[in-house]
Amino acid sequence: MEGPGAATGRRLLVLGAGPAQLGLLGAAREQGLFVIALDRDPTAPGFRYADRRAIISTEDEHGIERLASAEGVEGIIAPGIDWPVGIAARVAERLGLPHPIDAAVANRAVSKQKQREALAEAKVPQPSWHMVSGPEKGLPVPSVVKAPDRQGQKGLTLVPAEEELPAAIARAIEESRSGVAIIEEVVDGPEVTVNAFSLRGEFHPLTVTDRLTAEPPAFGVALAHVWSSEAGGNAAEVAEAAVRALGIENGPSYTQLRIGPDGPQVIEVAARLGGGHDAELAKLALGVDLNALALQSALGEPIWSAALQPTPEVGGAIVRFLVPPEGVLEEVGGVEEARAVEGVQDVRIYREPGHVFGPFRRGADRAGAVLATGESRDQALERSAEAARLIRFKVGAESLAQKA
Repeated sequence: MEGPGAATGRRLLVLGAGPAQLGLLGAAREQGLFVIALDRDPTAPGFRYADRRAIISTEDEHGIERLASAEGVEGIIAPGIDWPVGIAARVAERLGLPHPIDAAVANRAVSKQKQREALAEAKVPQPSWHMVSGPEKGLPVPSVVKAPDRQGQKGLTLVPAEEELPAAIARAIEESRSGVAIIEEVVDGPEVTVNAFSLRGEFHPLTVTDRLTAEPPAFGVALAHVWSSEAGGNAAEVAEAAVRALGIENGPSYTQLRIGPDGPQVIEVAARLGGGHDAELAKLALGVDLNALALQSALGEPIWSAALQPTPEVGGAIVRFLVPPEGVLEEVGGVEEARAVEGVQDVRIYREPGHVFGPFRRGADRAGAVLATGESRDQALERSAEAARLIRFKVGAESLAQKA
């Protein structure tokens, strides 16, 4: 299906056209690339940047390879979501396309179990963990139960009490591709994110942000990324050790850490751009264009280290996500007023009228985001909060059962 049709440049296949891919897709459009985007959701907001769109799941490896071959693409990239990173690397390898990491590294990066094993071998600080294939006695609580090969909140549960463990394990195993669950120690403390780019084996840390998250039942869902971090400490050093342990020598990385009583503990590493407009935040804060660098890396173009030298542009910057009410979206008001707030750099609304907002549980349930800057961290926070207050999601009273 054809899109805007304005681009005539090199052909790039982007896996995903959802909110997590908006920044990179927009950057590709600005660079004049011929963008082929795929997503199983025909209403994905990123499709508006595509010259050609395909309704294919980002997890359909065979379909992705056939599409890449038929389209004669010169690069393939999976920004913002984990599992397709492995698919992109494997397809690129089979088709002889450039890719920042090889299939072996990508496979390690997209598996929480393989990550944990690699981090343990390299003695990188991380929560204690173990794998289970079913309920067991004597498991520690409180704990976090996850599907080891899923992203975000799929199969993720914070378990405060022992009697809740069997159900949490069952949910994780049901979501898991491998039929197992991973149980991790709960690390008390603030959460931070390190966005970085590796170039020829050299790790370049960029933004260290405080990751403000929702309370259960939306456990782990980011409500904001705030730069500069108040809690980060030596998080960048620990993130570097984690990235090296996984063998990531080129391309972007996104590392989540908890700052516990004994220092930073690695929660997970992703060999990709962050899915919460992290690249755009880095550009606003430091003038480093992570989207452009990721595109160059995917196309095998030369990258100079000078492009990774941060130059602080502002005193504070934030991505604040918008949480909608439940119901059928009728219209969104106040967007232009929000954009007019001083320091607001962008307002992104993810969904069109007719979309059904259910209970807020996962990152995919967020309705949009405000990107704002200020002379200080606190000023950026205030400006983004003011803009968010102006945005109104009008939803209908129709039963959510209509979605079924």
